[in-house]
Amino acid sequence: MSKCWFIIGSNSFSGASFIRYLLEKGYTVAGCSRSQEALDVFLPYKWTAESNKFVFHQFDLNSDTAQIIDAIRGHQAEYVVNFAAQSMVAESWLYPDQWYQTNVVANVRLHDGLRKLKNIEKYVHVTTPEVYGNCSGDVSEDAPFNPSTPYAASRAACDLHLMTFFKQYKFPVVFTRAANVYGPGQQLYRIIPKTIFCIKSGIKLPLHGGGTSVRSFIHMNDVSEATRIIAENGSLGECYHISTSRLVSIRELVEMICAALGARFDNVVESVGERLGKDSAYRLDSSKIRHDLGWQDRIALENGIAEVVVWMEKYWDQLKGLQPEYKHKV
Repeated sequence: MSKCWFIIGSNSFSGASFIRYLLEKGYTVAGCSRSQEALDVFLPYKWTAESNKFVFHQFDLNSDTAQIIDAIRGHQAEYVVNFAAQSMVAESWLYPDQWYQTNVVANVRLHDGLRKLKNIEKYVHVTTPEVYGNCSGDVSEDAPFNPSTPYAASRAACDLHLMTFFKQYKFPVVFTRAANVYGPGQQLYRIIPKTIFCIKSGIKLPLHGGGTSVRSFIHMNDVSEATRIIAENGSLGECYHISTSRLVSIRELVEMICAALGARFDNVVESVGERLGKDSAYRLDSSKIRHDLGWQDRIALENGIAEVVVWMEKYWDQLKGLQPEYKHKV
């Protein structure tokens, strides 16, 4: 019998994609999100023949801690992976209390309940490279925290909290930090699907700061493989970077998408001011997971973009009426 996985934040792009990956590998999977299951177009696990084997619970991390703990206990889940977070950077300046409530306070309550369960072998906390702030050179997992936004500060605070639980209670936590995850099924306000949406809809794409920020984009399938490997084989208390070595500016990324769709860059974008506290570069050193756990990324950025284009074209009748902007939910 395969071990059971419980995914917190199952409606998120990363959570839903990871569930699909696990189901197709034959694992037993349950999970929860605060909202009802979203449209199938945004739930990659709905695209697999194994989707009926996923058990969904509607629980809110901020208010349903006891129910989440009971569900994890009831499923006897050996692996718990937490994708749930208030994750938007710019909006964290508008509602900082909500970011700290979800990303710190609610998580502390959750972890205090999880540490008392006997069935958990590994708790994977999906965090962010934003905790390092704006860095130069390749950043390793032992780099000091230097958050520059309320979002980043809230994630750093939760990471530090979890380390106290690891040291005091031997709580079986491992951390993942992935840079700029993308793939089919991603929310339309993220840069790759948003660019494709704007081109197909004939509307302007706002290019913050001229698109000079440098990022390393990684396909969600590669992240899913890494997350499973870290859960099963990662060392307790350790953090693992999940990243490619290829760096592109946002402008270069948009130019790449324009070329793929036969669109002129100048007709697609309009330059706007940079976001408050935006970090100019993330260059994650992922040698640790490569050397220690034998993982490697496999999907080239051009091929991954092509997959997203195919997904959007397949579901365009459902997507074309939507807005490619983030809408904050309290």
